[in-house]
Amino acid sequence: MDTPVLLIIFNRPDTTQKVFEAIRSIKPSKLLISADAPRSHKPDEAIKCQHARAITEKIDWDCEVYRQYAETNLGCKHGPISAINWAFSIVDEAIILEDDCIPNDAFFYFCNHFLRKYRHDHRVMQIAGTNLLDQWKSDRQDYHFSYSGCIWGWATWKRAWQYYDPDMKLLNNPEIQNRLNDVLTGQYEFSRRMLHWKTAIENKIDAWDYQWDFARFVQSGLCVVPSRNLVINLGFGHQDATHTVKARKGLENQRMYDLSFPLKENPYLIVDRDYDRAILPVILPKPNRLLHGLKKPLKVVFKFLPSGQYQEAT
Repeated sequence: MDTPVLLIIFNRPDTTQKVFEAIRSIKPSKLLISADAPRSHKPDEAIKCQHARAITEKIDWDCEVYRQYAETNLGCKHGPISAINWAFSIVDEAIILEDDCIPNDAFFYFCNHFLRKYRHDHRVMQIAGTNLLDQWKSDRQDYHFSYSGCIWGWATWKRAWQYYDPDMKLLNNPEIQNRLNDVLTGQYEFSRRMLHWKTAIENKIDAWDYQWDFARFVQSGLCVVPSRNLVINLGFGHQDATHTVKARKGLENQRMYDLSFPLKENPYLIVDRDYDRAILPVILPKPNRLLHGLKKPLKVVFKFLPSGQYQEAT
């Protein structure tokens, strides 16, 4: 396969091995590998990072290889940003996989097909491999268009990534907020996403993908989503996970499906708003009202003493 593949790795040799085997099965002619460095306060992490890197050095097919190994830890935000920026300094389009996203062969051919098809169509900014609903209208189509795009196995172009801004400097622009209102499904989604974006700006969460969502929404950029899920995320519950330490309800038993090529082409480049509304409870679940009401009372924490008595924590 001629489409470049970017593999982003860190400290999980077990999942890295599985992702690398998936890449090996389709033998890309160009492979870019970006590895973050171990954290200084994690003494056992250096050997894990070393093992993960060693796995990617076992390339046994004809392949042009590029490597970027960080010397200091960049973290969950700046690590992927650095990797993708670096990749697009070398290539103009890429399939992007992190070390816990296991794709099937259909994923690569799906991405390859649409990277070529929409290479010069600036209305499309992303191809996703994950369908968080498992299947969607799969009896009548092989893909659809959405404003929401999962980054658990995905692809994009340099011409789309140029709009990425980690600081989201346009966030408070009134005209931009009007555009977001046009793109998003309603006030609930607008409010929740604004909360997430402001949290990211204030560096209260170490993440890069909220900003990518923002970049797409600002451009009214579309995402191609498969009608059947093509990627499994093995990061949930992993001992070295950062954001997915606990299995997320509904995503712990993901399945992958095959696709038959040639695909059933969609004659209309129109967003499936039914899908965007259906996926909302998965990506932006409503807070539990009971727990939300208990937040203030629970701020009074009790410490139990050896005698069985208790006192309020100070």
